[in-house]
Amino acid sequence: MRGRRYPTDTTDTEWALIEPLLPVPACDTVVGGRPEKHPRREIVDAIRYVVDTGCKWRALPADFPPWRTIWGFMARWAAAGIVNQIRDHLASRIRRELGKSPRAVATVIDSQSVKAAETVSRATRGYDAGKKINGRKRHLVVDTRGLPLMVMVTPASLSDRDAAKEILFRLRLTHPEITIVWADSAYAGKLVTWAKRHLNLTVKPVSRPKDTTGFIVLPRRWVVERSLAWMMHARRHARDYERLVQHSETLITWAAITLMTRRLARKGATSGWPSKAAPTAG
Repeated sequence: MRGRRYPTDTTDTEWALIEPLLPVPACDTVVGGRPEKHPRREIVDAIRYVVDTGCKWRALPADFPPWRTIWGFMARWAAAGIVNQIRDHLASRIRRELGKSPRAVATVIDSQSVKAAETVSRATRGYDAGKKINGRKRHLVVDTRGLPLMVMVTPASLSDRDAAKEILFRLRLTHPEITIVWADSAYAGKLVTWAKRHLNLTVKPVSRPKDTTGFIVLPRRWVVERSLAWMMHARRHARDYERLVQHSETLITWAAITLMTRRLARKGATSGWPSKAAPTAG
C-alpha cells in the first residue's frame, strides 16, 4: 500500500466512509473471479487526484496503479450506479447530522455552461448563444443545504426547459418524496404546468427583482449556485474533457463525494455547512 502523499488522498476516516459502499470484489462472490491486483483505496485516491488536479489519465503519477486500471474501475462503477449510491448515502448521512430528514423534499435546480475540449465529439456539444460558449451544459439539482441529488450533462445548445423535463423525470424516479423544485426564470412557462401534470412536482421560479443591477443574492437560487462553485474548485471541471457525457457526470459526482467525505471527516462536520442566514457569493 502506497503512503499518503497527495492532498487528494483519502484519510483513514474518509476511507472508512467510502469502503463499505463499494461493491464486493468478484473473488468474494459466489460466482467467483480473479483477486484484484491493486488496493481499492489506491483506485479511489487516483480518481480523486484526476478530478482535483485536472491531469490527463495517462499523466497519473507512477506510484498509482496503471491508468487503464483506474479508468476501468471508474467506468464500471459509474455504469453500475455505484457512484450515485455513494453520493446519496453520504448526502443522507450529512442531512441526519444536521438534524434533518435523510431524504429531501425541497430542491433547487440550475445549469452551468462550460467550454468543451477537442476530445468532446460534435454530437455531444453545442453552442449556448446566451453565454456565448461552445461546449456542454451541466444541470444540477441540490437540496436546500446544497447537497447534490442529481447531475446531468447535455450539449450547451439544449435549453434549460427542455433539459429540465429529462432531469426532473429522473429525479421523480429516484427521489419520489420530492415535492417542490425552486429554479430561475429560465424554467418558467410551460415547464411549470408540465411538471405538475405529469410528475406531480411544483416548480417555483425565483425571478430577479426589477430595477436591480450587479450581483445580488437571490432566495433559494444562491444555494445551487454555490454548489456549482464548489464543483468548479476541482480543476478537471474548469472545462469538459470527457468523450462520454456519463463519464462527465460521474467525475462531477466524484467532486461532490470528495467534498462530502471531507466534511464528514472533519471534526464538528455540521459546522462546515454555511447557514441559511449567511449565504456566500457564488
